[in-house]
Amino acid sequence: MPADKADCNANRLFAPVLQTTLVMRLLEHIGKYTLLILRCFSRPESLSVYYRRLIREMEVLGFNSIGIVAIISFFMGAVIAIQTALNTENPLFPPYLVGLAARDSIFLEFSSTMVALILAGKVGSSIASEIGTMRVTEQIDALEIMGVNPATYLILPKIIALMILAPFITVLSMVVGITGGWIGGTVSGVVSTADYIIGIRYAFIPYYITYSLVKSVVFAFIITSVSSYHGYYTRGGALEVGRSSTLAVVHSSVVILLFNLILTQLMLT
Repeated sequence: MPADKADCNANRLFAPVLQTTLVMRLLEHIGKYTLLILRCFSRPESLSVYYRRLIREMEVLGFNSIGIVAIISFFMGAVIAIQTALNTENPLFPPYLVGLAARDSIFLEFSSTMVALILAGKVGSSIASEIGTMRVTEQIDALEIMGVNPATYLILPKIIALMILAPFITVLSMVVGITGGWIGGTVSGVVSTADYIIGIRYAFIPYYITYSLVKSVVFAFIITSVSSYHGYYTRGGALEVGRSSTLAVVHSSVVILLFNLILTQLMLT
């Protein structure tokens, strides 16, 4: 039998086995993730302890992310305004279209989805590294020996903290992004202040803000839970902690994009 034909037969033989293995691994991860989340929402041992941890996580995960979110939102708003103006240099397009496009782009996608992807890189990697380091140094095992539920103690405050602060971060991103578009557009001379304000106010739909805030809460849950899952099940040493951190960012981003499609289909169509 020729070698090429033998390789082809081997690929046909092992392809179904490989597909079955991938499906089984995916189902395994989904099952372990579900059990971990259910364990997270069990009744905490001491509410006062969890309150202090919640305040700390709100500072670490939320307040410390405001700076980078504000900077990126400002420059992205300016870029959106300038690019919109340059791509609509036609007498048929009204000048207020720059403000309209900047408003809808920021409200519908950037301040919720793009900011969530930014937080997945900053917050997600931090969560996975922190919990993964505690796992490989046996600190989580010590909590279990002391009778503390490590899933509730370590993960639940992170989930609640980011879900509480995500809408505020999203609103901040909207305000800063619109301001950045105004400053960028007027400084570069592509749009006047009056036309930009008219575009922001034109055919404004308040539901867009609700849609964006709902997405931000869902994305906050995804970021914290997926990153915590990867950190919680880290095995090995420092190398595996880094790998878990990378997987947390990648998988969080993929799930965010998936749920962005689902929520858009459910809420806007």
